[in-house]
Amino acid sequence: MRVVITRPVGDAQAWVDALQAAGHQALALPLIDVGPATHTQSVVQAWTQWSQWQALMFVSAQAVRYFFASQPAVSPTWANGPRCWATGPGTHKALLDAGVPEACIDSPAADATQFDSEALWHRVSKQVKMGKPVLIVRGNDRGAASEAASVGTGRDWLAQQLQAAGASVQFVVAYERGAPVWSAQQTTQAAEAAADGSVWCFSSSQAIQHLALALPGQSWAMARCIATHERIAQTAKALGFGEVRLSRPSVSDVLRSLESLA
Repeated sequence: MRVVITRPVGDAQAWVDALQAAGHQALALPLIDVGPATHTQSVVQAWTQWSQWQALMFVSAQAVRYFFASQPAVSPTWANGPRCWATGPGTHKALLDAGVPEACIDSPAADATQFDSEALWHRVSKQVKMGKPVLIVRGNDRGAASEAASVGTGRDWLAQQLQAAGASVQFVVAYERGAPVWSAQQTTQAAEAAADGSVWCFSSSQAIQHLALALPGQSWAMARCIATHERIAQTAKALGFGEVRLSRPSVSDVLRSLESLA
């Protein structure tokens, strides 16, 4: 089966390799372009305030990678440091890869029915301390207005729960995201994949929005996709995808979903 991986370049290859190992033909067509934040001073400052955070919440694996890219040469110790929160297995793995001890990471259980802010909140809500700040590490949209660019976007629901529980919340922008610039070949491949039976894999509603901009007027009535969250599935349906399947966001679960589409 031909499968289109739409994750950012830094995440796509591992998925391509896994799908090819399982016997599928995998094509990477990144639908989100990710890069470092234009201004990194706030990230550097967040590291200097290490001891004040009760937790660092990372919205994605990209948030982890770009935040830790500014890690000081003499790293703070984890013994009395903050907890690290992740909403899913990809972000959890990125934290481990960055050197965070497993014992310092909170994320939904590996067998959780969903990986999102709600599942994470169920896991961490009882450990929240009133008055002590939580830092949410996230990204912003390239070209955003100055106010939005300084605080970024993502996981606002979780921030609201923290504030309602009496914790203060601060934000730091570690990366920027935007629509990719496709080559003529990639545009042709995408148009073909809209009607040749390929299965698109979506892990972001923004990726689907970028797809609509990249191929304006394209019919998706014959297209199939796998979405890793109900909100993403709804976005795919709104664009017009003819068949939408929901899957947990792990390679093994996506492979099972592909079997059901065969």
